Amino acid sequence: MSFTRQLSEMSASELNDAIDDTNFPQAHILSRGRNNSVCSTSSTSGTSSLADRPQPQTEQSTAIAGTPVEEEAPASALVPVAGNQRPRLILKTNGSSPDSDGTQPKTPMTPRTSTTPGHEKCTFHHDLELDHKPPTREALLPDMARSYRLLLGGLGENPDRQGLIKTPERAAKAMLYFTKGYDQSLEDVLNGAVFDEDHDEMVVVKDIEMFSMCEHHLVPFYGKVSIGYLPCNKILGLSKLARIVEIFARRLQVQERLTKQIAVAVTQAVQPAGVAVVVEGVHMCMVMRGVQKINSKTVTSTMLGVFRDDPKTREEFLNLVNSK
Repeated sequence: MSFTRQLSEMSASELNDAIDDTNFPQAHILSRGRNNSVCSTSSTSGTSSLADRPQPQTEQSTAIAGTPVEEEAPASALVPVAGNQRPRLILKTNGSSPDSDGTQPKTPMTPRTSTTPGHEKCTFHHDLELDHKPPTREALLPDMARSYRLLLGGLGENPDRQGLIKTPERAAKAMLYFTKGYDQSLEDVLNGAVFDEDHDEMVVVKDIEMFSMCEHHLVPFYGKVSIGYLPCNKILGLSKLARIVEIFARRLQVQERLTKQIAVAVTQAVQPAGVAVVVEGVHMCMVMRGVQKINSKTVTSTMLGVFRDDPKTREEFLNLVNSK
């Protein structure tokens, strides 16, 4: 039996295990288009023809490797779900940040540690770039306090006067709290609060308060977040949606990335048929400096799955969010 014939008789999951993803470098990019997520089903009984996949022009095109393919599965590999069950929305990332759009550092295929040449003295990195952090973030307080003391002196203040004696330590502790999301992960926050439930109607939690720090000026922005998702027989504890917002809001952020990170996290948590997130924020970098427009608000949204593909579903969510 030829190798081509063997591939044509493999199931979709077997094909994913059989094809080397190094032949598809474009698979690492999640576009902003309609294909930035993959809806798949729980069944793997379908088959996929080799002709449905792009043929890489390399000498390794027939090599079998153990790494999964990141590119979107062809239509012939998607098996219709029995009954009225919706297909699940699953993001395939394989080692890079699911919200990576070229502006975010990607997780290395081989994680770097403090023993990696050039990183021996590293104490803290962006959580999507490297795999090591300090034992506790409180260990950073002395260095941060000294930096704030230098900042006060640079402003022409006397760090030793009564009102400022403990300000460097207080400011350092405050900054650690403002950015505590770096120490939190989705798994820790969910804590098993994902439940099997025969429910497939829209779930919306709106007006979740959000406070974050603008990474461009290190000043706050704040507002509210509304999240909606269409379950596929799995629901998430309602308070966990607010905690997911906290994970990503308590970091140095821009609102556009924050919106997308929340949507991706909900998708990873329960693999719903779709996720919608709308964030409305007031940015102090526009209010108290620069253009000083005190009444301006910034609204961003991310729609995944059926919320992107079905206008009626999207309209229902927006109506619920905007209702009083």
